[in-house]
Amino acid sequence: MGELLELENVQAAYGAVKALHGITLRVGAGQVVALLGANGAGKTTTLRAISGTVRRSGTVRFSGRELGSSAETAAILGIAHVPEGRGTLGRFTVQENLELGAYARGRKQMRQSMQQVFDYFPLLGERRRQEAGTLSGGEQQMLAVARALMSRPRLMLLDEPSLGLAPQVVEKIFEIVRAINRDEKTSFLIVEQNANLALEVAEHAYVLETGRVATEGPSSKLQSDESVRRSYLGY
Repeated sequence: MGELLELENVQAAYGAVKALHGITLRVGAGQVVALLGANGAGKTTTLRAISGTVRRSGTVRFSGRELGSSAETAAILGIAHVPEGRGTLGRFTVQENLELGAYARGRKQMRQSMQQVFDYFPLLGERRRQEAGTLSGGEQQMLAVARALMSRPRLMLLDEPSLGLAPQVVEKIFEIVRAINRDEKTSFLIVEQNANLALEVAEHAYVLETGRVATEGPSSKLQSDESVRRSYLGY
């Protein structure tokens, strides 16, 4: 399996406050990778460094090409970022939100993507004329993932997809993530507070601590390592 995403010694800061101190990680083509750690460990900033929404140094390569710091370039090359908080446009309908996710594609391709999205998220198809702001939290999270999928990305960055949601809703969302990964061969880099859940869906995981990679390895290995669980994963 070739490497789709490669980070080498990536550093980032917010003003004078350094958030990343040299992150190195890999996501293979078709792979699901989890990014774990406590609040403030640098997980969200790592996603922002990849998608070009925070200033950073170091090297980010996607499909062998070095990425600059432009969010537009990252999106054009096939990186879709679903930020924490979902970011759906409440006064727009479900369908209008989805169309915004495919704004750079032709009308025929948009129709194909829309049908694909409704196959994965039939509930959104039923509510396509409904304003996004009237959806439940779980439905809005589904819409955020679906909107990112509209661009037919090669890599999806998901930031805390389970945040504030009921367990059965979270389970459904991760089922869909598995299906998209299996059917579309889309790679995922997932930031998730629920470490056990993330390790169930991911093949490989990185654990961050204060802006550095503290440990990494196959998910099964991290799940069975009691010292890693106690020290970094909190269960």
